[in-house]
Amino acid sequence: MRTVLIIASVGVLAGAISSEGMMEVARKGIFIPSFFTFDKIMLIFIAVMVTDIILLDFYNGVGLPTSTTVSIVFELLGSAFTIGLLLTWSQDQEVDVNSFINFETAIKIISGIFISVLVAFTVGAVVQFITRFFFTFDVEAGMRKYGSIFSGLAIAAITYFLLIKGLKGSSMVSKDTMTWIKEHSLLVNAISVAFWTLITWAVTRVTAINPLRIIVLAGTFALAMAFAGNDLVNFIGVSVAGFQSLQAWSASGSPAEQYFMHILNEEAKAPLYLLLAAGLIMVVTLWTSKKSRKVSQTEVKLARQGEGEERFQSNAVSRAIVGFFIRVNDLAIGLIGNSATATINERFSSKRSKNAEDGASFDLLRASVNLMTASILIAYATSLKLPLSTTYVSFMVAMGTSLADRAWGKESAVYRVAGVLQVIGGWVMTAVIAFVASSIFAAILFYGDRVGFFILLFIAAFTLVRSHVQFRRKSKEEAEVETEMVLRPALAEQYAVHKEEISQDLRNLDRLITLSLRSLVGSNRDILNESNKRLMLDEKRVDKAYKKAFRINENFAAKDKVIYARLQIEAHSNMAEMYRV
Repeated sequence: MRTVLIIASVGVLAGAISSEGMMEVARKGIFIPSFFTFDKIMLIFIAVMVTDIILLDFYNGVGLPTSTTVSIVFELLGSAFTIGLLLTWSQDQEVDVNSFINFETAIKIISGIFISVLVAFTVGAVVQFITRFFFTFDVEAGMRKYGSIFSGLAIAAITYFLLIKGLKGSSMVSKDTMTWIKEHSLLVNAISVAFWTLITWAVTRVTAINPLRIIVLAGTFALAMAFAGNDLVNFIGVSVAGFQSLQAWSASGSPAEQYFMHILNEEAKAPLYLLLAAGLIMVVTLWTSKKSRKVSQTEVKLARQGEGEERFQSNAVSRAIVGFFIRVNDLAIGLIGNSATATINERFSSKRSKNAEDGASFDLLRASVNLMTASILIAYATSLKLPLSTTYVSFMVAMGTSLADRAWGKESAVYRVAGVLQVIGGWVMTAVIAFVASSIFAAILFYGDRVGFFILLFIAAFTLVRSHVQFRRKSKEEAEVETEMVLRPALAEQYAVHKEEISQDLRNLDRLITLSLRSLVGSNRDILNESNKRLMLDEKRVDKAYKKAFRINENFAAKDKVIYARLQIEAHSNMAEMYRV
């Protein structure tokens, strides 16, 4: 983890320093700046920044990945639409939305992002299937046969991604050079593949270094540099545009309500010191933020190999999707025949694994495919000037590779699909929330002026403090639940522990219900709330014990397993029902 964070930190700083370009979404991509005067354009920017702070902190708190591109686009759309509409009404003019909003750009960006979701998932699944078929789960043996070629292809793809995406807009590389690279991409990639194949072949012959580790670290650096060089610029684009608007208005000497923002139509560069400051803040966040790691855990848990505790609950939609693809799979088996199916099953048997790392959610081969595939897709889309989200592509590639790797078993598939649907739903809600919230904040600023500004400032500060307190409390509760769940290898010992746990749960439940009734009669709200919190915590612990029942039973003989599983499932099911009632 420390090594990956160091590489990512260097990549972020390199991307921030090397990029002087500024994404034009914040300046003129969504709205038409010449329609607005300086005082009104600042209302738009302030509404966007406050909304972004609250929105992204909320998503980090619940551990769901989201897209900064979607949030920025819809925040700009919502605030600019509201300010433009209110301004038109206040001047008794006929409303012409096209005079202040550029809907075409927003629609292109959002449609491109959602198309990339499907493409990334499909390509990730196909590439991982082919790769695993050749390498199997005995990666060490596969690397001896195909390691150099695979490593050459992977590192070449990451290198091209770094050239096209990471250095796009950089002052370190001239436009002529970038144009030549794009025009001769086939030649560049062929030379790169040959070069890296020879290098990895030599490294594996001379040293004991695993080339897959090189691929993972190179991919980490490339993605971090690309994000800082492009997405980070996009993210701070609103702040920079506001700052440069202030500078232009101050130099003009005109009243704020008479200075129209034609200057934002011009191409601009973000100051290097602002980019570097943003990069440093991001590096500090990578190392210190527990919320950001919770977001990473969501992706890792959804993509992990094998069964285990699932974070998301199944639903009717996920069950229907899984049922449909089970039928498709049965049909495919009938078409390709039993012999081919047996061969594929043998190649994908995890029993062949000889070098699985303890505690790893998946092996280095899948990690390499994740980074390589995401790099290729992002580089290709960027070369075609198609809008997409780095977050979306990286996440959906990881989901596709986990599906192809048979990480989604019959028991876990409904939970994993439900998780993916919830993440995608969260991205959709990002757009809705961003538009509505920024519209409301823009209206508060338009009518409230300075008072409205301080109201928004208070809302943002209160929301952040409250979110931080709730996150710490929830993390502490989850840690308490984890420490209480101890697996026992012996059946007799586990049975005794389980019996004592049920007895203790019943006593706790009786005590809490009695305390709650007394508090209700005595109208003691504080004690009633505390009892409710304790009940919710105990319910989580019982639910977690229920989910771990099957993992415990793996240690027992078949006959004992059936008897004990029945007792354990019935006991925990009844306890969970009592807590829900």
